[in-house]
Amino acid sequence: MGMTIPADGHYVLANASVPTAVMSDAASGALERVDITIADGTITGVAPARTQSGPHVIDLDGGIVLPGFVDLHTHLDKGHIWPRKQNPDGTWIGALRAVLEDRTANWAAGDVERRMDFALRCAYAHGTVAIRTHLDMAPPQHEITWEVFEAMRARWAGRIELQAAGLMGPDTILNAEALAAVAERTKAAGGILGGSTAVHPENATIMRRLVETAGRLGLDIDLHTDESPDPAANALESLADAVIESGFTGAVTAGHCCSLAVQEHAVAQRVIDKVARAGIAVVSLPMCNMYLQDRQNSDGVRTPRWRGVTLLNELKAAGVAVAIASDNTRDPFYAYGDLDGFEVLREGARILQFDHPQDRAFSWARSVGADPAAIAGFAYGAMVTPGKPADLVMFGARNWTELMARPQSDRTVLRAGQAIDTTLPDYRELDDLMGPN
Repeated sequence: MGMTIPADGHYVLANASVPTAVMSDAASGALERVDITIADGTITGVAPARTQSGPHVIDLDGGIVLPGFVDLHTHLDKGHIWPRKQNPDGTWIGALRAVLEDRTANWAAGDVERRMDFALRCAYAHGTVAIRTHLDMAPPQHEITWEVFEAMRARWAGRIELQAAGLMGPDTILNAEALAAVAERTKAAGGILGGSTAVHPENATIMRRLVETAGRLGLDIDLHTDESPDPAANALESLADAVIESGFTGAVTAGHCCSLAVQEHAVAQRVIDKVARAGIAVVSLPMCNMYLQDRQNSDGVRTPRWRGVTLLNELKAAGVAVAIASDNTRDPFYAYGDLDGFEVLREGARILQFDHPQDRAFSWARSVGADPAAIAGFAYGAMVTPGKPADLVMFGARNWTELMARPQSDRTVLRAGQAIDTTLPDYRELDDLMGPN
């Protein structure tokens, strides 16, 4: 949708449709018609529709306005390597091995920097304002990638607010020297302590060590837990136990938690109760989880029986803070994606079935905005309220079914009240990094 923003940056977006849940704490996805007044890059007023006037009034004719997106779980260091390193069979283990090979062969600073910058330009054009990324930390990669991330965080300041979690596998976590090296470098970078485990005989020890290390260094925690179809996976429960038993007071986020959905009801309820008691937030990655999980063979004969996502509705009902996010982008863990917060919301509604009844359920609009912003502690709060930055995404669609039916590639993105160029970068920019086509 095209529009002309006045040069002085003082105008009214009239007759806009905005979810109640992004204007207040009410858990309602009902769309309210409002006038949004913007001046000097800030929302200065939100009032009932057709009540505000001025020299510059832009009538949206009921078009939906959302706050800019917050992407809580991404992998900027892996992004866009698919052309040179594909997943051989579409499985999680196939992805893990492919990324290990590519990281060992190619992840020099220049390679990581260019792909990371490309991904951030995509996210910015789609309307994303804040991103947390996980960064592979297997030494010596931790030194290379943290340095690149620090430079990128400074370069993108004012456009995308960036956080990062240092991602370690079980072997690194169980190696006291390696864990200390990664944790200390993470602390120096102002990062978050991360890791990944699912089915592992030492999960209790892994989680105790992570929580103890984070407590000693004053770090928050964001882990990949139970990204597995195996009901025996107990990383999430082990994490909750470690947090409760230690009295850890930092922020804790658990991503994926897929196995929760295939566990017996009593087990799942026990884990959910512990997660709520521990104050752990959960982020689901619906597109990537659907792509990888329940893919049990490579001959194309078997259709998956399960969408791969966790019990997000049940977690939310239990009082757990939840969000959805992009996860991987064009790498062996997910061959698709473009760091588009609206795509995450649209596909999340379809995969997780949080879309009915629409007037109440689409408070889930907060799941790619205010909720992950609060979980991460971003400065950007992703609300359409007076005093907040005029970082908005505007659509021609007037209701939820119009919005969710199309990709909305003609959206208008405002940053500090000004429309930005939403032209996406061309993949050809990365051709020289990918080798022969």
